[in-house]
Amino acid sequence: QVQLVESGGGSVQAGGSLRLSCVASGYTSSYFSIGWFRQAPGKEREGVARIYFGSGGTVYADSVKGRFTISQDNTKNTVYLQMNSLKPEDTAMYYCAAREGASAYLSNPAMYKYWGQGTQVSVSS
Repeated sequence: QVQLVESGGGSVQAGGSLRLSCVASGYTSSYFSIGWFRQAPGKEREGVARIYFGSGGTVYADSVKGRFTISQDNTKNTVYLQMNSLKPEDTAMYYCAAREGASAYLSNPAMYKYWGQGTQVSVSS
């Protein structure tokens, strides 16, 4: 069983930055992928970024490329999502999720087995 706990959400103005953290506990290994997803009210859950523990390889959604950076600290079992140049359309509940394997599946959240409780990000114009 894997437990995920997100933190770091908040309210910022457009153009601002936030860093989200996802701490993983329980069974994890280098064969796990950690993804960040977001869901705005009335919208489907959307994949934002993924990092694969084994290689550190990353994948990003087109909507956040160049603005968001996903990274990992293996010593702390923590994955970060640095969000810069935030826009009002980035407003959503952000979740981290874990799955075994290297495939990103950002367009298919159902492929992720373990989920955190979410952290709210609100960006005002």
